[in-house]
Amino acid sequence: MARSEKYIPTAREQAFLDTVENPKYDRQIISGLSPFFEDRAPEEMGGFYSKEEIADLLRLRGTDRDVEARMPVKITRHYFEMARTSKPLQKLVKASPDETLNLAGSEDPGFQMDYSPVEGLLHKYEMGLAYVISTCSAHCRFCYREELIGRKDIERQDGTVAKKGLAQIGEVTDYIRDHNEIVASNGGFHPESGREKLREILLSGGDPMALPNSKIAAWLSALAEAGVESIRLGTKEMAFYPDRFDTAFLSMIDGFHATYPDVAFRLMVHFNHPDEFLTRGVDGEYMENPNGTLVWEERTRRAMENVVSRGWINVENQAPIIKGVNDDPDALRIMQRALNQVGVGNHYFFCGRDIVAYQAFNVPIETAWNILNESQKGLSGVETHARLSITHYKGKTEVVAVTNEAIPGVPASENGVLIFKILRNAKDAPDRGKVCIVGRNRDAIWFDDYADRVIYDEAGLFDYVRVQAARSEVPLTVGAVEGT
Repeated sequence: MARSEKYIPTAREQAFLDTVENPKYDRQIISGLSPFFEDRAPEEMGGFYSKEEIADLLRLRGTDRDVEARMPVKITRHYFEMARTSKPLQKLVKASPDETLNLAGSEDPGFQMDYSPVEGLLHKYEMGLAYVISTCSAHCRFCYREELIGRKDIERQDGTVAKKGLAQIGEVTDYIRDHNEIVASNGGFHPESGREKLREILLSGGDPMALPNSKIAAWLSALAEAGVESIRLGTKEMAFYPDRFDTAFLSMIDGFHATYPDVAFRLMVHFNHPDEFLTRGVDGEYMENPNGTLVWEERTRRAMENVVSRGWINVENQAPIIKGVNDDPDALRIMQRALNQVGVGNHYFFCGRDIVAYQAFNVPIETAWNILNESQKGLSGVETHARLSITHYKGKTEVVAVTNEAIPGVPASENGVLIFKILRNAKDAPDRGKVCIVGRNRDAIWFDDYADRVIYDEAGLFDYVRVQAARSEVPLTVGAVEGT
């Protein structure tokens, strides 16, 4: 699709946009390792990296193991204050030489670009994901979008090499309208892809909450005018800088709801560990209210209450299970309980994705399932809605169960089995509910670690053929893909 002319808001959009305020936010961000290398960090932050850690990182600078070349370093003052006494939070944002010991992984995790009909937009299922920014207030070392945050060149299906571009409002809304008009004129299904209406958009990146209110508002209103039924906004800002959810932002989102009351809005927050929002006492234990509920950090509590109190905003948390950060059933149990208590749903926990250097971060798949399963013991049914998902090239896949006993007469099941189930097929939906059963491999951290022990695969996870190139009329397929 050709690039659109500059997007022109409708009169209704403009009336809404004219009400939006754009305050400046002082996140007190430290970017890069240089402030720590050169002793330029604020005095109270100077000891965040030990002398030994600084020396190890400095030795790697400029080499093929430079951690900043893999993923930029960034932290806010708020997150530093939360992390200074928390090893899991330090692991989340502190660069480590371990990151570049093994740089295996995909430059385009999950073949995301296979589903990009216009720059910056992924169209999967009945939903689209728009990359609207390429940075966040702080950077998780395990980031699933390290290729976008790091502004790395990506080889695309047509053989061209370029950095991932950001979505443009005009191009995205033109695509939505075109797709949905074709669907409507063909009985509710696209005649080529079989997809239904594109009715939901996830604003992602990077973190959209790092944008000014005016740009967030422009996306919201333009998508609403294009006929989108539901908008999600994915953010970790509630952990990195909760003061961002201030009166100006809340007034903007209230104005959007008043202007487009039929468009659903979901805030997808990203807490990895309860240390990101709960308060510990002098004894090191989480503090409790008189009724036994846990005490939130004041700024985060205020931000969350302001959002959740707006009953038309649905708030849900989702997070990967990462080595050294939250691979702990007690931490996940506390987090699920505390979030549900304040009205935040537990949406998904994820196994690690096949990003570059994934072996430094990914927990074995079976370990992740056991951690989540153990964490949900003792929680109520409403607190345990989260499932364990892993993103296969075909789409979102649930890790349903891990067994410990052999299945009599079934080869490769001697140590038990693992069951995968397709939740969402990226291209369309016919494979939903289909399963794949593999013999256990306790060390497996990606699908290719099960390639030699497939027992039953109606889901086709180990007989995968890439989709037709999104920007080409010539089909492009490769042989069975067993990871990258």
